[in-house]
Amino acid sequence: MDDDLFKALADPTRRTILDELTEKSGQTLFEICSRLSMKHQLGISRQAVSQHLAVLEAAGLVETRREGRYKFHDLNTAPLRQIAERWFVPDTSGPKESTP
Repeated sequence: MDDDLFKALADPTRRTILDELTEKSGQTLFEICSRLSMKHQLGISRQAVSQHLAVLEAAGLVETRREGRYKFHDLNTAPLRQIAERWFVPDTSGPKESTP
């Protein structure tokens, strides 16, 4: 899973998609494409965005749900928390004293 996660995060377009889903989760493919085009001036096809979403989904960073004929994409930050906890080193230096 770690390899898929790091592969997904390595691409700047996928990180931009994650930024957009952070700002507004539950977007359709059309909404994501529109935001990438209008807000980030990315000239990227719907098929390319769909492929990026598939990589993000394989890494567990995006979850999809269907409602009728619409497919919504939601951000899932659990894999990022697992990575952060994997290498987390607790601060053992104790409380810091403040000097007036």
